[in-house]
Amino acid sequence: MPSTKEIRGKIKSVQSTRKITKAMEMVAASKMRKAQDRMRQARPYGDRIRNIVAHLALANPEYKHPFVIRRSEIRTVGVILISTDKGLCGGLNTNIQRALLQLVKQWEASGVKFQATAVGNRGFGFLQRLNANIVSHVVQLGDKPHLERLIGPVKLQLDAYADGRLDALYIAYTRFVNTMKQEPVIEQLLPLSAERFAQSEEEKRAYAWDYIYEPDAQRVVDELMTRYVEAIIYQSVAENMASEQSARMVAMKAASDNAKKIIEELQLVYNKTRQAGITKEISEIVGGAAAIA
Repeated sequence: MPSTKEIRGKIKSVQSTRKITKAMEMVAASKMRKAQDRMRQARPYGDRIRNIVAHLALANPEYKHPFVIRRSEIRTVGVILISTDKGLCGGLNTNIQRALLQLVKQWEASGVKFQATAVGNRGFGFLQRLNANIVSHVVQLGDKPHLERLIGPVKLQLDAYADGRLDALYIAYTRFVNTMKQEPVIEQLLPLSAERFAQSEEEKRAYAWDYIYEPDAQRVVDELMTRYVEAIIYQSVAENMASEQSARMVAMKAASDNAKKIIEELQLVYNKTRQAGITKEISEIVGGAAAIA
């Protein structure tokens, strides 16, 4: 049985750990609220540009943007993997990596090659361990997504699809559902699917006007389509950041609760050990007194 001194040392060590996890929980809770607000504020822009692009795509049947043209055969695909830069956020990164690994195995079984772009340090390390063809990456994004830092690495994949070097482009991230739930998502980014352009009857009436194109329809559609894809990527990064802070807050709360339980158990062991020592000393005193008598 350990001595009381060793038990006191363990208790102090766990208490120090609990202070750290409690502080990290409070920091994550503060960042989580800001990340959720940022994520929700980006949604209206994405919805507006989606409706405008959907209407323009239908209004110009003579011109089809490369992002909506579907390839007849899938030989090479691209992946944009969005992850976190730091750990201590539960199984957030592990879940999306496991889902992507299953998809990669399916591609390899079908003879499909893939190239990847990593957003976040954890995803970058995962792709390196896979020996994947990493064409670009961006890490250390901080607590706020910056579109100017995302455009460069992602544009390599967009240009590759537009030039015909990629037959499909996927984006993998963690979607924010609520504080307690975040789900890994791998969805097709290019070619843009009909579901992304789907409009309700109210939206069709709201955006059913004629447009005047300046300088010309093709250039306007090209620019809007690029901005729409960038909006999708920005929203995905914002969703992932909100999920990260929520998962970290939950993980740190669980760690703090576990530390509290360990402290209580160690305190109980300490009291029992101390009581046993006192009982032993009393027994020795009583025995010595009886021997003298």
